[in-house]
Amino acid sequence: MTLDAACIFEPILGGRFFCHNDRLSKLALPKRQSSPRVQKALADIGAPALTLNGTSHMALSLHGIALRYFVEVARTGSLSDASARLHVAVSAISRQVARLESDLGVALFERRPRGMALSEAGERLLAYAQRSLLEAEHVMKEIGGLETLHGSMIKVTSSEGFAADFLPTAMASFRVQYPGIDFTLSVMSPGEATRQVRDGDADLALTFSLAPEKGVKVEHTERAPVLALLRADHPLAARAKVSLADLQRYPLVLPEPGTTIRQLIDITCALEGVLLEPELTCNNSGAMYRYAQKSGAIMFTGLLSVRDRYAGDGFVVMPLTHPQMRQRSIQVQTMAGRELPQSVRAFRDHLIAEIAGVKPADATASKAARKRGRAKG
Repeated sequence: MTLDAACIFEPILGGRFFCHNDRLSKLALPKRQSSPRVQKALADIGAPALTLNGTSHMALSLHGIALRYFVEVARTGSLSDASARLHVAVSAISRQVARLESDLGVALFERRPRGMALSEAGERLLAYAQRSLLEAEHVMKEIGGLETLHGSMIKVTSSEGFAADFLPTAMASFRVQYPGIDFTLSVMSPGEATRQVRDGDADLALTFSLAPEKGVKVEHTERAPVLALLRADHPLAARAKVSLADLQRYPLVLPEPGTTIRQLIDITCALEGVLLEPELTCNNSGAMYRYAQKSGAIMFTGLLSVRDRYAGDGFVVMPLTHPQMRQRSIQVQTMAGRELPQSVRAFRDHLIAEIAGVKPADATASKAARKRGRAKG
């Protein structure tokens, strides 16, 4: 069953709903006042309070088709783009949005020559709408017997550094315990990964962060300092730590601007008056890793991105002396206010446990790699 006008959800009213389907009609709510969460959502956008005597017209408007269409117009910024994504006529979308605005008594969009922009009321409703639709989908799957730990899809998004090794390993180990759960993994910038979770396009994000983000719940966070990754036979490999000034005399590999690592490097270089001239600039951590391994160039990384392979590949990891290089955090993010499905909660807990197993420095592995490097020399 799809989430449409035939099934009007009220997940924020205790997870129960009204439905025209006979199979589910017994779950209809009794006559009562709407929940405080509904009343708050209406108050936040400036709409009048409502009483749910059966299914009021306003309650119907706050769910189903109108809500789906509103969210899609908000995401795309135009009726025509929403029409293309939903495969629904522009006129039908326009009518539903206009009806929603009329029922709420507030303008949700500012009509502009080149599209539609959310009003202040629309911004507030969007956060509610995204949570509501996700919770509706979750409850429908539970009713259909689909939302279990052995039959669901988890949508994960992450920044690029986690995708080469850590996340695939964590997903594979999770599926040993829950083989019926499938994943989609989308790799993108940290900001885009957060946006995907905030907009409901992903269940969970694993990303690096330099500052707090709005609209997401941080399920887990810890410091993720930037480290230097050197081959064990590098002249600096025996040191306990290095500065950027120490490294500028050697071949370097840098990520492209816009990544958290590059941002911190650029800030530190500006503060310290250091100029780094990389022989390779790249937007793919796997390519940089292999280049550093083959050429002996120094790469910058977080420990979690290389934890399970660097020692075996003949590298050592080394802290940097600059405090700025420690101002980065790993975050596991979910949508703020969303009740997570059981499968997502289970994977979240698994992921946090995997992250917590990472120590700031793997001294044993680094020492062994250094010994191998000296033996080769």
